[in-house]
Amino acid sequence: MIFIAVKFQVKPEYAEQWPEIVREFTEATRAEPGNKWFEWSRSLEDPNEYVLLEAFDDDAAEAHVTSDHFQQAIAEGGPMHQALAATPKIISRPIEGEDWDAMGEMQVD
Repeated sequence: MIFIAVKFQVKPEYAEQWPEIVREFTEATRAEPGNKWFEWSRSLEDPNEYVLLEAFDDDAAEAHVTSDHFQQAIAEGGPMHQALAATPKIISRPIEGEDWDAMGEMQVD
């Protein structure tokens, strides 16, 4: 599986609107064959930072970045691009596994 974490620094005037700005992109990506998850979170320390955790089957990540909805989302001058304060930061790695595992160090009944 390919695991990807991306940090998006959003301009303060767009921070509350960010989930709506990326809604169509999010829905289209979640519908892609091979997408395991595509989940947004907002930083507790910085209200202008959103973190995206996503995973794809090994052979599906390339199809994602070449898809029409991905290309439209990252297009210069588009709503997503205009709302960003900086280039997103990414970690993208192939990892073993197919889904989230239970944390071995802690069990909750």
